[in-house]
Amino acid sequence: MSCEGIEVSFLFFLPHDTPKMYQMTFLAVANLFALFLFSSPSASVDTDFFFSCLIHNFPIPLTSLDGILHSPDTSSYSSLLHFSMQNLRFSSPNLKPQLIITPHTESEVQASVFCCKQHNIQIRVRSGGHDYEGLSYASTTPFVTMDLMNLTRINIDTVDYTARVEGGATLGEVYYRIAEKTSIHGFPAGVCSTVGVGGHIAGGGFGMMSRKFGLAADHVIDARVVDVNGRVLSRDSMGEDLFWAIRGGGASSFGVITAWKVSLVSVPQLVTVFTVSRSTKKEAIQLVGRWQYIAHQLHDDLFIRVIFEANQGENRERAIKVVFNSLFLGPVEELIPGMNEKFPELGLKDRL
Repeated sequence: MSCEGIEVSFLFFLPHDTPKMYQMTFLAVANLFALFLFSSPSASVDTDFFFSCLIHNFPIPLTSLDGILHSPDTSSYSSLLHFSMQNLRFSSPNLKPQLIITPHTESEVQASVFCCKQHNIQIRVRSGGHDYEGLSYASTTPFVTMDLMNLTRINIDTVDYTARVEGGATLGEVYYRIAEKTSIHGFPAGVCSTVGVGGHIAGGGFGMMSRKFGLAADHVIDARVVDVNGRVLSRDSMGEDLFWAIRGGGASSFGVITAWKVSLVSVPQLVTVFTVSRSTKKEAIQLVGRWQYIAHQLHDDLFIRVIFEANQGENRERAIKVVFNSLFLGPVEELIPGMNEKFPELGLKDRL
């Protein structure tokens, strides 16, 4: 579930009645087009002029940008760059951002976007770091990285069961805050707690409850986006076309998403999880083959994912290991009979 690599550029609009297949094709072309436009060579960042621009455009008077702006000669730069870098292939010095911006407020995001546009500087936005292609922290074109790590506020409304989540929060933080307020609601998103919400939802947001509730993006009811001109847009002001695009379109061409408002879903207080692994080649192949035929027949409350691993077997030969991870929205007493009927080959048993 890679996320977080988004660029600020132009906005593209489609009519609501455009067929879904053509909508997605257009978005793909639009994203590539925008990437092309912003990939043209730009001048190196003149830090003095950029500092001056930020100081004059920040919402409160500033005499120092310590804690907000980090250049390669500051002590914080290296740790900020690497703390969530998932792919060290992109750690080459010539691919690194010339500046790292860590805004604390939406207004600081606005000022940063405005100054980047004024100085023709490409922006790469990071909201968690699970970006295995390095889109948020590597480029051959001079750029700055805007890391939303300080925008992590989460508010859970237990009246209408919605959540307002800032773009730098992680999935783990969202789940934790929900659990603090309610034991019968959840949010259908990914399994990795350190994935950033901003990029995860913008890319759709697939998870262990997707068979029951769909994608995380399906539960977005509002958003706040800073566009290329530094304007803050909500659902009402951005319009339904852009609102549709940011919920799964990758957000790579649409702006900086500073916050999402999402609806929570009802879940039982007791759920069941299991992990079953098989390393015998023949058995593993047979189980995967069987799983492919019956997965769609399982109850929507049950999600099973398959992970393939390469292990070193006897005589130092490579061996395939297959791992079945599952979440069932209910007690084990309800899970076992269904599994024995649809997937007895897995040999699932109640060990409580």
